[in-house]
Amino acid sequence: MAEVAADTHQTLAAVSAGDLDALETAIGLREANREASGLDGRSFALVKIASLIALDAPPASYMWQVANALEEGVTPEEILGVLRAVAPQVGGPRVVAAAPEIMLALGLTLDEEA
Repeated sequence: MAEVAADTHQTLAAVSAGDLDALETAIGLREANREASGLDGRSFALVKIASLIALDAPPASYMWQVANALEEGVTPEEILGVLRAVAPQVGGPRVVAAAPEIMLALGLTLDEEA
């Protein structure tokens, strides 16, 4: 087993748990990437969510990106629009997998009867 420094362990644990502050600190490139893209904050946030859907990303990624999108003024309806827009390209299974993660990131509960 590798010897891991306490601060490295704490950072990895926080990132794994989806801690938004830890993610921003650990990754820290969000603002530079946004500026380099030439996109406004809202567009950048929506593109990031679309990429998560396409990649079948882990739940913690949705928590972070949806929070960033909401901070940029993106509405839940626009996030649903992204889900609909990418569906033909990424396929139904990716959309079905992403929908509950987006719901949880928006603070919604999953209705098992739906």
